[in-house]
Amino acid sequence: MGSANKTSSAARKARIEEMRRAEKARERRNRIFAITGSAVAVAALVAGGVFVIQAQKDDDSSSAADSKTSGSFVTGSDGVKTWKGTLGRTHVAKTVKYPTEPPVGGNHNQVWMNCNGDVYTKAVDNMNAVHSLEHGAVWVTYNSKAGKADVDALAAKVKKTPYTLMSPDDAQADPIMLTAWGHQRTVTGADDANVAKFFEKYVQGEQTPEPGAACTGGLSK
Repeated sequence: MGSANKTSSAARKARIEEMRRAEKARERRNRIFAITGSAVAVAALVAGGVFVIQAQKDDDSSSAADSKTSGSFVTGSDGVKTWKGTLGRTHVAKTVKYPTEPPVGGNHNQVWMNCNGDVYTKAVDNMNAVHSLEHGAVWVTYNSKAGKADVDALAAKVKKTPYTLMSPDDAQADPIMLTAWGHQRTVTGADDANVAKFFEKYVQGEQTPEPGAACTGGLSK
């Protein structure tokens, strides 16, 4: 009988010890889960904070989209106005307020307007057109004061000239203007000799920040 009691007592102690070991194991697992969960939560908070900070930085950068552009025009003896200063070249999403109309450069949209002799009958977004200038295009613009004959003749010239584009711009001061990266001039009409001179000098000219870059594969309207 005593032997049986001893056996029963030993078995009970063994079960208790096993239960204690199991409980300790559960406590260890719970601690590990708690630590891991805390680490994940902290990591998520940190990542979220970094994302917010980065988003704020990106937003600030975009809202001050043309902050790297500074300077002013200097008009040469040939009548061409040249931008003296710096022109930003960052791709941005928010609208850029340019210091000139049409703009001669600056921060711009990552997508360019097609400029392979493309003639647009409606105004284009300045931010896309500036990207075309960066690729070495000459941009012909006109407002409502330009004569139809001049507009038609200029359109015919643009259509025959790679790395050019043309569009109306009612916000510009003069009837017909020619623009390249960092350079701009007014012309009196399609038969003005300065049209050919400007094209010859600035279509893929030395002023081009990205010579040879595409003038197709962008926006077509």
